[in-house]
Amino acid sequence: MGLRIRQYSWQLAPDAIRQIRQQVFIDEQQVPETLEWDSADELAEHFLLVLSRRQPVATARLVLSPTGTAHIGRMAVLPEHRGKGYGELLLRHVMGAALEAGSKDLQLSAQQYAIDFYQRSGFHICSDPYDDAGIPHLDMRCLAPERILTALKDGDYPAVLGMDTSTWQIDNELDLIDLTDSVASQARYRLWLYDNLLDHARYDRERFRDILSSLARRHRISEIRLLIHNDRPLVERRHSLVQLMRRIPSKIELRLANRDFPNSKHPFMIADRDALLVRHKMDRPEGILRFANSGRVKQLTDEYEAMWEQARPSAELRELPI
Repeated sequence: MGLRIRQYSWQLAPDAIRQIRQQVFIDEQQVPETLEWDSADELAEHFLLVLSRRQPVATARLVLSPTGTAHIGRMAVLPEHRGKGYGELLLRHVMGAALEAGSKDLQLSAQQYAIDFYQRSGFHICSDPYDDAGIPHLDMRCLAPERILTALKDGDYPAVLGMDTSTWQIDNELDLIDLTDSVASQARYRLWLYDNLLDHARYDRERFRDILSSLARRHRISEIRLLIHNDRPLVERRHSLVQLMRRIPSKIELRLANRDFPNSKHPFMIADRDALLVRHKMDRPEGILRFANSGRVKQLTDEYEAMWEQARPSAELRELPI
């Protein structure tokens, strides 16, 4: 194909980047100039896709925040070059650049008509629609970019709840954390977790707490259940999920499994009626993940309901000081 993708600071960016954004956003989409050119340009890395004849085709920018979040924006492809795959090539290149810079939390604001485009590269919706410059937008997020970039295939919707029918193998703790967050952040009304304990390294993390907090507040029927065997670590050391549970007790509940009941020997998490994450052993991270497997989710939902009904609240957590 002979195309190249070049990276620039704003100070060294060629005029072609400005010209593409001028033509696509200001001229074509009627975005006000005062909104198009903002202070983030000075902080961003800018990308330009050119053909072999040095013909500019598309541009995008990447802003890395101090917290490690990467914001991808200003994705624009010239009209005569759309529908040829250039946008996906550029987006995935920028995702790789964000990953190389150390970010594993990629975010963007997508125009509503472009949702499918971003889903094909592993981004999922994480907001309700809103207006930006008179155009409907939704926030989107990718929380497992390393795994997604290695799994991308044409026609797939990698790691998108209810759409990705493939089976993901979980091989290590880092995989488990990223994919756990990816599933949890897509739950719309229900997240049920079953494990031996709420391991601090695995679950007492700011990103996971924020995901559960957002889910709990999103809808009046949102429900988060935490079913564990051992609450001793929660009593001995402060846990962010316990604090969250105390702030939103109507949406988040924790129970202790009844040891006399035939509980599952495999820890698992289910999201809505679509996704399931099952580990092979209680003390190991390895397992499998399916983002769309409603039949198996129904079986695990029934199993979870039975265990939940036999479980009891934690008396020791109830007696802890606020």
